[in-house]
Amino acid sequence: MTPAQRPPGKSSTPRRALHGVLLLDKPLGWTSNDALQKCKGLLRALKGGHTGTLDPLATGLLPLCFGAATKFSQVSLDADKRYRATLCLGRRTSTGDREGEVLEERPVATDAAAVAAACGRFIGAQDQVPPMHSALKHQGRALYEYARAGVEVERAPRRVTIHAIDIVHWQHDELVLDVSCTKGTYIRTLAEDIGQALGCGAHLSALRRTGCGPLDLAQATTLEALQALSEAEREAQLLPADVLLAGWPEVCLNESEAGRFLTGLRRRVALADAPAVRVYASQPPAFLGTAHITAGELIADRLLNPLEVQGTL
Repeated sequence: MTPAQRPPGKSSTPRRALHGVLLLDKPLGWTSNDALQKCKGLLRALKGGHTGTLDPLATGLLPLCFGAATKFSQVSLDADKRYRATLCLGRRTSTGDREGEVLEERPVATDAAAVAAACGRFIGAQDQVPPMHSALKHQGRALYEYARAGVEVERAPRRVTIHAIDIVHWQHDELVLDVSCTKGTYIRTLAEDIGQALGCGAHLSALRRTGCGPLDLAQATTLEALQALSEAEREAQLLPADVLLAGWPEVCLNESEAGRFLTGLRRRVALADAPAVRVYASQPPAFLGTAHITAGELIADRLLNPLEVQGTL
């Protein structure tokens, strides 16, 4: 990232309350926080956060939440993810990606059946040890800080699930995969594991996040495109907060019931129990927040205040 590309520092331009979700196609070389701060500045937004870190090496879908939408960002953090991963076969590196020192080179002697079998071994639930070169924290410091200092930290394995691995392209030392997985899955670790299974080693040479829960990269905008827009056009890129909850069961309340719900009062509903629902007012139409249903009672979880309800329409 060049100095001209970096997010601006503090500005005297007044910030404003904006509510919604911006789907950003994060550029190569930017941290997730760099991208967030740049977009906050372009939108003049008071409050914002990203929904899961993408390494500088990675590009692709980074949902950014502003204002009231930040109340529901955990949903996106917890959602399944989709990636397009490019593996370089025959080389292991110190970081598991192209930025590391080459530790070992081996000839790539395999065939399509062996590649398919190696990928198939890693579909399903499994324990995965986080890599040292990751943003995971240990005693308040990111693991990559320890790695850069030459310190190895013991890491507990994490239970993850890889739902699918589809082979997009394979030719000699380049293998391109589409991966669908649960949150917390490290694709660089998967790349190394597949290389080990093939007997030649591998590292991750490129990574692009293509989906997050119901959200898709095709809906995202680039920083360049955002910068080229007027302020009103940039604001129009914001999606409503409930886009993060697409696919959840929906409960619709009349005006009086909606008002009571927003105060946190439990409501009786003739609906089956559900661990998570999105709640709307029917008139005027508005997203109110999230809840769960237990024993016929609608119990609020995350609520918008009346001003936020107006701002998310």
